[in-house]
Amino acid sequence: MFLKITSAFLLLFITLSASYKPVVLIHGIMTGSGSMEIIKFRIKEKHPGTVVYNVNRFESWSSLETMWHQVLEIGLDVANISSKHPEGINIIGYSQGGLVARGIIQTFPNITVDTFISLSSPQAGQYGAGFLHVVFPGLVKETAYELFYSRLGQHTSVGNYWRDPYHQKLYETYNVYLPYINNHIKSKRSKDFKANLLKVKRLVLVGGPDDQVITPWQSSQFGYYDGNETVVEMKNQDIYVEDHIGLRSLDMSGRLHLLTVPGVNHFDWHMNVSIVDDFLLPYLD
Repeated sequence: MFLKITSAFLLLFITLSASYKPVVLIHGIMTGSGSMEIIKFRIKEKHPGTVVYNVNRFESWSSLETMWHQVLEIGLDVANISSKHPEGINIIGYSQGGLVARGIIQTFPNITVDTFISLSSPQAGQYGAGFLHVVFPGLVKETAYELFYSRLGQHTSVGNYWRDPYHQKLYETYNVYLPYINNHIKSKRSKDFKANLLKVKRLVLVGGPDDQVITPWQSSQFGYYDGNETVVEMKNQDIYVEDHIGLRSLDMSGRLHLLTVPGVNHFDWHMNVSIVDDFLLPYLD
């Protein structure tokens, strides 16, 4: 009798463990896979049996390589992972890694994603000194466009999503990444970018007012500055109203989740176990 009960519990444990989808973690700028270990270990602790892939490409200074280069290289890895798990995978991208992750999802049609969690990522762009000083301590935001909106500046990841609200024309002329994956500028891939994002079962956008690096912090939820540096929330942005990449469709179907968490600094999102427990784990199938 005892053996039968033990076997039943063992079978139940294996079944529950196997039910969790694999998770892919993509780190932020100027860091590496080591910075995502707390998230990895907490997921494995709370969801036993979960397979977690912690991307170790483009670490440290190589994280400044162009966004398209990172998207295509890491994307091949993620596509290979997805092929091993046809039932679907979950992706968590932190900071710049969240923008890389979205580029991968929108670019690779053969990736099956259940949940994509963007953890404090500049999804609508970046325009702030706090972020600049992490990588380019000598730059100020008012004149950074002189570097980023040039052929040289577009060879940096930051330049690929720097969005100066006072120099929109230059942004549209020079930026080779963000205006395209946001379908602000139409391209031959525009339909694919939208269709591929609409395949996800759940899009979770996490950010907060005390971030102090992502600027404006609402960019983590597709809000951004207008031409006078006043924040316009996502639902009043063209990208949502005109459904450029499917945000409104995801929202209307209950698949878009905005999580606003106060009191969290940018460098704590991926280092805080309570963030993992409260805002990541509940969305991982």
